Amino acid sequence: MSGRRARGPLQRVQRRSRELQAQVEALRAESAAPAPGQRKALSQRCLQLKKLVDENTNALRNLTKADEPAPVGNYNQRKEEEENLLLKLSQQLQKLVLVLDQDNVTTNYAVDEEHQKDPQTEDENGEEDEGEDEESSEEEDSEETDDEDEDKLLDDPNVKECIAVGNFNAQQEGDLTFTKGEVLLIHDKKADGWWVAENSKGERGLVPRTYLAVHNEGTDSQEQTQEHIEVVDETADGTEIKKRTDSHWSAVRRAITENDAVEILATIGAVPAGFRLSTLFQLLEEGSQFRASYFLQPELTPSQLAFKDLVWNSEKNTIYPRPTRVSLIVTLCSCKMIPLPGVSIQVLSRHVRLCLFDGNRVLSNIHTVRATWQPKNPQTWTFSPRVTGILPSLLDGDCFVRSNSLSSDIGILFELGITYIRNSTGERGEISCGWAFLKLFTSNGMPVPSRMYELLLNGGTPYERGVEVDPSISRRAGSGVFHQFITLRKQPVLAVKLRSLSAQSKDILNLLPETLIGSMCYIHLLIFYRQILGDALLKDRISTQSTGQQLMTSPGVKLHSFGFRLYLK
Repeated sequence: MSGRRARGPLQRVQRRSRELQAQVEALRAESAAPAPGQRKALSQRCLQLKKLVDENTNALRNLTKADEPAPVGNYNQRKEEEENLLLKLSQQLQKLVLVLDQDNVTTNYAVDEEHQKDPQTEDENGEEDEGEDEESSEEEDSEETDDEDEDKLLDDPNVKECIAVGNFNAQQEGDLTFTKGEVLLIHDKKADGWWVAENSKGERGLVPRTYLAVHNEGTDSQEQTQEHIEVVDETADGTEIKKRTDSHWSAVRRAITENDAVEILATIGAVPAGFRLSTLFQLLEEGSQFRASYFLQPELTPSQLAFKDLVWNSEKNTIYPRPTRVSLIVTLCSCKMIPLPGVSIQVLSRHVRLCLFDGNRVLSNIHTVRATWQPKNPQTWTFSPRVTGILPSLLDGDCFVRSNSLSSDIGILFELGITYIRNSTGERGEISCGWAFLKLFTSNGMPVPSRMYELLLNGGTPYERGVEVDPSISRRAGSGVFHQFITLRKQPVLAVKLRSLSAQSKDILNLLPETLIGSMCYIHLLIFYRQILGDALLKDRISTQSTGQQLMTSPGVKLHSFGFRLYLK
């Protein structure tokens, strides 16, 4: 016994998950044919078991690879599989609670009436106890079939009216608050389970699918809601509501909801199921808010009489440097195992878009780097090719990153994308091939080390979780360790390198705006532009007139600004 290796944190969570899975299976079997007075007790046990499953899920999510006393192979994949198992158990328990409490709400006399209609029920129950295995499995299958039929009806695109089976309070801007029994008109049924709905007042927003049931016009709303348990909003208390800007939200809605073209391509096998419309491209289409030219413009103080981020140093005859919290160089190295589109579409270009991101909002401009690839190895993307003459900035994989944001969750969001043309229709578009997020600070506020990082790509949009780029890879995987290792090697990966700055490089970058991402090859051009702004707007000023008016009327600044806007677009 003394020579046995101690279990690691992940192993302990996995063992707890197996115990909970066995308890859930036993409870489901027991609930298949419960005695009339046991449903309430079974419902309580179900809620307690769901609480234990959720606690184990939270414990799993808080684990890191560094917690393990010994190396664990395929750690991230094993952790993700365990989370999927716990999520499945939680969903089974939630569905079981609905089934058990549905009969409780209809009151006891309904049960008595059912017994009066069929006086042989007790005898049949006795027979069911003798053949428990057969009967319980049949009833369980019938219940699952009914639930599947109800889900299919709810997901039917032609079913537009739904009724709320519980109260829901908006968690973020863009969500729609509703109460139990309220009838909602569904405008868009999204695959992620958050649907666009409209209430009787004409207010629109996102609502969770799990709080809805099909509304039958011939029945009263109150009668219909009695057939379902009231769903308690467990996330309302203590949850910080993060604000989304209008431009963010409209772009995200389009990227998630307007996926008709992508869904058609996925259906015909032209692209994997995890591909989506590009979220960052949608943001760029909103206007100039996420372009480099917007962040290059000097920012005015609230008084409108001076610039906040452009100050003249008369002693050195130049602008003052502005040190920032984030100032580094990130190099795009390669992208490997990127799934190939089908022959029905023609790829026009491959690229990576990157920006600063805090998990909710884009905090900088969106910078684009085009990738190169070889026909003999189309699944591998590379950057910064060797070319004769000057390397175009669009191909330069060396990027500077600057930000003064105090967010503890700030990091770099990478979105891989392709522009394409559909051969049959000539339709053009841009699709995201996956995304990755590299957090720039650890949990204790220290910068992450400067080294090479291999980031596994996620499917869907940056606002979706648990979506694979190509789910068929996991489905083909075997259960053995070797097969899992091979599957991991087939997953799409983005390789990037963080580089720390020398004192000289840091001094150069400090002459740029506080928030900006761009190519290293034109950094001196940007500094020259900032110096021109300082000369035209700040040098030899004799009055405190509005600098905003001065910026608009200065012909030299207008000319240079126009040129840089064209260059940076």
